[in-house]
Order: sequence, then structure tokens, then C-alpha cells
Amino acid sequence: MAAASATAGVAPVVHGIDRMVRNIETGRFERSLSALTAVGALVAAAEIFFEHDSASFGNKLMWLPVAMGPVGAVAGVAGFCSHRMAKTALPIASAAICVNGLQGFYLHARGISQKPGGWRNARYNMEMGPPLLAPLLVSLVGGMGLLAAILRREK
Repeated sequence: MAAASATAGVAPVVHGIDRMVRNIETGRFERSLSALTAVGALVAAAEIFFEHDSASFGNKLMWLPVAMGPVGAVAGVAGFCSHRMAKTALPIASAAICVNGLQGFYLHARGISQKPGGWRNARYNMEMGPPLLAPLLVSLVGGMGLLAAILRREK
């Protein structure tokens, strides 16, 4: 009887997926989202490299999102390992990735407008020209890093 009353005030131990869900519910997702930002930045940079390579890197600015990938990956790993880096380096790199994605959206829209027929032939030019929405996906990777920077750290 005494043992039952002694353990009545102790919270149950939470493991596995339940722990992850509880961390997300309480806003403690900083480390996980930092790691996801690192992986997302590398995957996005690899995809961008292949797409821009098929366009022969015709504009020197095409190299910028490729270079931002490793920067985002290093900042994401640093944010995973260090609370201080998650609040300093990660938001700076993530903001730069977001801005670069918005710049890419503008440049891709301009590229579509410069194709024969421009926006009057939007359906064809969006399929055959630069992918209009792809740079916004890169901005989402940066957004994940910014979100990680404002969340609380997992225990």
C-alpha cells in the first residue's frame, strides 16, 4: 500500500514516438528541425546543381544556391550540436537561403517572361522554361532553419 502511494505522484516514463510527439506539442523541436534543415539543404543543393548544370550555368548567379547548400548543412549540424549555434549561425544561414530562394523565384519568373510568347504563352513556357516554383521550395528549407531557431531545445 505504501509503495503504491509513493509512485502515484511520479510521471510515467515516455519513450520513442510518444517522446517525439510530446516534444513537438510543447515546442521542443530545435535539434530535430536543425538536422532536417541540414539534410534538406544538401538534397536541395544537389538537385539544384544537376538542374543548373543542364542549363550550363548560363548565369553566374546559378552557382549561389549550390554554394548555399553546404552552408545550410553546416549551420544545421552546428545547430543540432550546439544551442548557441542554433540561435546564431543557423538563423543567419537560413535567412540567406530564404532570400536566395526569393531571388531565384524572381529570376525564374523573368526567365519565363523572356521566352518566346512570355507570359501569354505561360503554360508552355512554365513547362519548358525554368521551374517557377522550385526556388520557393529552397526557401522552405531556409524557413525550417528559421523555425528551428525560435523553438525550444529538446531535453
